[in-house]
Amino acid sequence: MRIKRNNINSAFLLIVILVSIAGFWNIYFGLDSNPTFYQNLHVLTTFIWLGLLLIQLVYIELGKYSSHRKLGKSIFVVGPILIATLVLLSVHSASKSAARGEADMLVIQNIFPAIEVAMLIFLGFLFRKNRILHGHFLMSTSLLFFGIALFFTLISFVPEYKIEGPETFYRFETAGITATYISVAFGLVLFLNQWKSGWPWLLVCVLFFVNGYIGQIIEGADKMVSLTEFIGSINEYAAFLVTLLIVLAVLILSFLKRKTTTN
Repeated sequence: MRIKRNNINSAFLLIVILVSIAGFWNIYFGLDSNPTFYQNLHVLTTFIWLGLLLIQLVYIELGKYSSHRKLGKSIFVVGPILIATLVLLSVHSASKSAARGEADMLVIQNIFPAIEVAMLIFLGFLFRKNRILHGHFLMSTSLLFFGIALFFTLISFVPEYKIEGPETFYRFETAGITATYISVAFGLVLFLNQWKSGWPWLLVCVLFFVNGYIGQIIEGADKMVSLTEFIGSINEYAAFLVTLLIVLAVLILSFLKRKTTTN
C-alpha cells in the first residue's frame, strides 16, 4: 500500500515538473524570450526542489532509507534558498509594477505562496520524526508550484486564456480560477488516496481559496496598488538575505531544540 501511494505521489511530481516546463517555456523559447537573472534563479531553485522531492520518493521506494536521510539534510541549504528566491522574485515583480504606478497582477500569487511554502517546509521539518506526516508536508509544497505553473501554462498555450491586449486582462483572473480548481481537484485526489495522514494536501487546497479570498478583499478595497508599492519598496537583496537567514535560523533552532528534547 505504501509503495502504491508513493507511486501516485511520484506520478503527480512528474506532472508538476512537466507543467512547470510548460509554464516556463515562453521565457526561454517564446518569440520574445529574454530570461532575466531573477527568472533563471527561480527556475533553477524550483526544479532543484522538485527534483529533490522526486529523488527522495525514489529512495523510499527502493528502500534506501539511509540515502534518504542523508539527502534530507540538504533542506538546510535548499529550503532557505528556495524561499528566499520566491521572496526576491515577489519583491522584484512588485517593484517593476510600482515604478509604472500600476498594481502587480501577480502580487498575491507571488507573495502568499512564498510564505506558505515556508510554512509547509517548516512543518515538515518540525514533524520529521513522523515520517509519513513529514513526507506529506514536504510533498504538498509541489501542489502550490503546480497551481502557479498551470496558471502560466494556460495563459501561454490555451487560446481562451491568452492575454492579447487590455481588453483581455480579465483572462488573468479566469486562468487563475481555472488553475485553482484543477489544483484543488488534484489535491483532493491525493488527500483521499491517503486520507488518514494526508491532511497537509487538504491544507494546501484550503490555502488556494484563502489566497483568492484575500486577493478579492484587497482588490475590493482598492488597495492592490498600495500593496504593490509597499512590497516593491523593499530592497530586493535585503529581502533575499533576511529571508535566507531567518529560515535557516528557524530550521537550525528547531533541529537543536528537538535534538535536546530527544536527549
